[in-house]
Amino acid sequence: MHIHRASEDDWQEIAEIFLAARRTMTYLNAGLHSDAETRLFIRRMVKRSEVWVAEQGGEIMGFAALAREEDGDWLHHLYVDPPAHNAGAGTLLLARAKEEMPKGFSLWTFQANLGARRFYERHGLTETRRTRGADNEECLPDILYEWRP
Repeated sequence: MHIHRASEDDWQEIAEIFLAARRTMTYLNAGLHSDAETRLFIRRMVKRSEVWVAEQGGEIMGFAALAREEDGDWLHHLYVDPPAHNAGAGTLLLARAKEEMPKGFSLWTFQANLGARRFYERHGLTETRRTRGADNEECLPDILYEWRP
């Protein structure tokens, strides 16, 4: 498995991974966005953001979207195709995020996403804040994590 920058042509595979991963999150409101709206969002994200992919055998297994913003560096998305969970793609993508943002970064995850929480904590991220979800479109309680080297 290797990590490389996504090309604009990768957006469809990335969108399918995003959709598949979100379908496993049973706590989400399934009707918030249509699949077509989500695909358009992902297409724009890949075009405008720094997106890295984990690829094996010519197939994208997961992706991470990084952002450098005025309030600091952010890991906005890290998703792995559900059949590829626990095969190392998430660990490699998180390691790349740490390489690309060596001064540290922040990310949000839902409180209900226990797998993500365990993953981030296992890899040295620290919970710094919890909210009731007033600032996310899903209106679900979330957690701010930070990685500081």
